Amino acid sequence: MHKTSLLLIAGVLAASLAQAGPAPWYQWRSKADGQMACSQTSLGSGWVKFSGPYRDARCEFRIPAK
Repeated sequence: MHKTSLLLIAGVLAASLAQAGPAPWYQWRSKADGQMACSQTSLGSGWVKFSGPYRDARCEFRIPAK
């Protein structure tokens, strides 16, 4: 019984440490026409990262630097 309890506690602790937060959002600018878009990942070779990171999908709320 004691071994089972230790394994259960170890599993819960490991699971709590493995939790990841959401990916940040970035503003991307088109190389072709300068249009702006907000995305978590690159939109392709025709786009360059312009600013970020942001907390929201509208790229309104910046994540403060640590």
